Amino acid sequence: MTNAPVNAGYERTDERTIAPPKAGPAVTATPQTWTGRWVADRAGIALTGSERLPELVGLALRSGNPKRAHLLVSTVLGKHVPQRPSVVHGAGLELGRRVRDLLGAEAAGRAVVLGYAETATGLGHSVADGLDAPYLHSTRRPVPGLDPVGGFEEEHSHATSHLLLPADPGLLAGDGPLVLVDDEFSTGRTVLNTIRDLHARHPRGHYVVVALVDLRSAADRRRLDEAAAELGVRLDLVATASGGVELPEDVVARAERLIAEAAPTTAPPAGEPPSAGPAPLDRVELDWPAGLPDGGRHGFTARDRARLDAALPRLAGQLAEALPAGARRVLVLGFEELMYAPLRLADALAERLGGDRVRFSTTTRSPVLAVDDPGYAIRTRLAFPAHDDPRDGGSSERYAYNVAPGSDPARRFDAVVLVVDDVADTPALHEGEHALLGQLRRVTDRVVLAVLPSHRPVPVVPAPLAAPLSPPGSSKLPGSSELPAPLYGPAFSSYPAEEVAWLLKDLSGVALEAPTEEREEAVQNGGAHYAESLPVEYQPSPEYQELFHQALRGSAGRIALAVGTVAETLLRERGPGLVLASLARAGTPVGILVRRWLAFAHGLSVPHYAVSIVRGRGIDPVALRYLAAHHRAQDVVFVDGWTGKGAITRELADALAGTGFDPDLAVLADPGRCVRTYGTRDDFLIPSACLNSTVSGLVSRTVLRAGLIGPDDFHGAKHYADLAGNDVSALFLDAVAARFGEVRAAAVEGADRLAADPHREPDLAGWAAVERISAEYGIDNVNLVKPGVGETTRVLLRRVPWRILARRGAGADLDHVRLLAAQRGVEVEEVDGLPYTCVGLIHPRYSRGATGGDGRAVADGGTVTETTGRES
Repeated sequence: MTNAPVNAGYERTDERTIAPPKAGPAVTATPQTWTGRWVADRAGIALTGSERLPELVGLALRSGNPKRAHLLVSTVLGKHVPQRPSVVHGAGLELGRRVRDLLGAEAAGRAVVLGYAETATGLGHSVADGLDAPYLHSTRRPVPGLDPVGGFEEEHSHATSHLLLPADPGLLAGDGPLVLVDDEFSTGRTVLNTIRDLHARHPRGHYVVVALVDLRSAADRRRLDEAAAELGVRLDLVATASGGVELPEDVVARAERLIAEAAPTTAPPAGEPPSAGPAPLDRVELDWPAGLPDGGRHGFTARDRARLDAALPRLAGQLAEALPAGARRVLVLGFEELMYAPLRLADALAERLGGDRVRFSTTTRSPVLAVDDPGYAIRTRLAFPAHDDPRDGGSSERYAYNVAPGSDPARRFDAVVLVVDDVADTPALHEGEHALLGQLRRVTDRVVLAVLPSHRPVPVVPAPLAAPLSPPGSSKLPGSSELPAPLYGPAFSSYPAEEVAWLLKDLSGVALEAPTEEREEAVQNGGAHYAESLPVEYQPSPEYQELFHQALRGSAGRIALAVGTVAETLLRERGPGLVLASLARAGTPVGILVRRWLAFAHGLSVPHYAVSIVRGRGIDPVALRYLAAHHRAQDVVFVDGWTGKGAITRELADALAGTGFDPDLAVLADPGRCVRTYGTRDDFLIPSACLNSTVSGLVSRTVLRAGLIGPDDFHGAKHYADLAGNDVSALFLDAVAARFGEVRAAAVEGADRLAADPHREPDLAGWAAVERISAEYGIDNVNLVKPGVGETTRVLLRRVPWRILARRGAGADLDHVRLLAAQRGVEVEEVDGLPYTCVGLIHPRYSRGATGGDGRAVADGGTVTETTGRES
């Protein structure tokens, strides 16, 4: 490939050849055929060049922009002028196909398309469709926690700063052709600014510039050619039409005078009969595919394109049902940068309704004079307050053009479908005299509001730099003097960094372990809290290890089904912007599995944190502050492995009261009927309960002790790196994830059943059962009754067990329990009518004298009676 630049002002005319536009006289057109006549006659502005220009652009006058007096108003862009959606999408598709022809199949397969905010976001997306390439557009909406990989200025614009915020920075790091798309080229400065910025970061040999119209001067063309030669790159241009703009020297003064004269006569935006009341407003809940980006702000791939194509007929049907019967003219109105999704919805709706009934346009930041004249491109204007909490320094006023009918009743729309993302669905959209929805209800007969989930990406950062919010070695977040940084593997835990961020303090160098008997005595005597020390990590015998592997082989599919059911339920009810917060440590492998399912089934990458919760002390408040600082509280989902009697469920609800976080805990197994989001309510063995740190990333249970944990510290934990030889954490995760494919359909059905289950709400039946057992066995503290397979296993591994109650006839799910009980000399009592598979009872009156010299529980003697379990 040659590095000689091709003249950037040329218009492509065949497969490989770029040819200059034909010179021509100033364009002349009748007022009936060209919407630039009003400005051309009064301001002395003329277009020269391609005969197609009057078909593609009209003219208007900018207001409040001293840098440029006129505005080229595209008739096929879908921004200021409502247009058939097939025309808007088709204009970009055709340009994309021409770029593919220019590049050839091999280079086209490596190309990336970059569009410009806000006007060209939909056009760039459509070009990417025609080229079948990944897409990114610049944005003026900053995203907390997502660092720009580039930025540039649009010198003539009313709002200049552009940010590039791909979720995957590698999207712009390749060496394939970069295709830059804008609606028009007036000077080429914006393109040049972009190329210089990106080329300095990731040099490449070929750039292709795409526009609907190219109206640069000869000097502007030379400037871009010289820049291409300076950088040593090939630069091609593909445009639908080319030409020039002739401006008188006093054009700014003329425009200011015309604006002053015309403003008082601008048609009122309402255009309704004086007696008409506001039109009905309906909200339609679209079944938007979980995890599908709503546009190219953070990247849009071929897989995303295929998912959207498959969903469009269903989405269009939902919109059609919300429209009034017999609507003849329908406008689908997008929102600033959100152009592509509303465009595709409009196109699908047009196919659904048939005929020539649907038009498409979007709101904009650009202030433009409105003149209700057929020879002027902007007939009417609605001005309304910004409703997406803009923080980029731009104007707080927004506009919708040519939506109101003005003086021509034939231009009135029977219905307007407004499509926004959830960031823009704010009180400012709904409330107040000048709110957009209120104004729309005065200019049409029905308004339908559709809100799409705004894509909230998880930054893709290569390991070991997988911590997206702080650099390696940093103890504080940038700009924060209070919040500590998360911990990541492999420095802390054996899990890869991208699997989980631990909101914990590393106490690996602190001696915290004590013999189990000493810990139990201190806890029950009130002298210590169980979270102030750690039990000595249980090292399983070879026989017990084999039981773990048997259990994993036998239950991996069942666990995968529970994981999928939970994940699918969370997506339906919480949306793709969810953030997983596992309760460390038992919840951590479950959170990783849910995260893996979302990636497997939906291509969705979600943040995942592990946080500490301590019975009697609540959830880690510093961890909550961290989550609230980086995510919306309502997006955070707390995850655990299973429920017992519901103590942690209650602890979580109490701790989160009034915080904005949702206390609904998601678990794989809910035998205690304590939560509403679960994979099953059966009490079955989850193999991760069989072991401690060696199945949980080599991390201890969490620690909360004065002197170690300060007011601005996360709760603590240890990393047992010395146990790496026995670590089966990855084995457990991989064995379960390998079964995802075979249970996918069943998981979706499970989520369907859960959604329709009238008995889904928790009734805390497990708590009642525990109280009954506590009374029957003379235990005055329900905290010493641990129901369920998982909790019973914990009793045997790290507490002082008294006895085990097993449901009569329980099978292989209890093999590991029986083995552990035999190793510790604990009776396993089979009983009838037990609501759990098993229940572990902690010794109710523990002292060192309650065990023999070998540390085993007392089998007989004066401490308890064997017949009733009550004190003698």
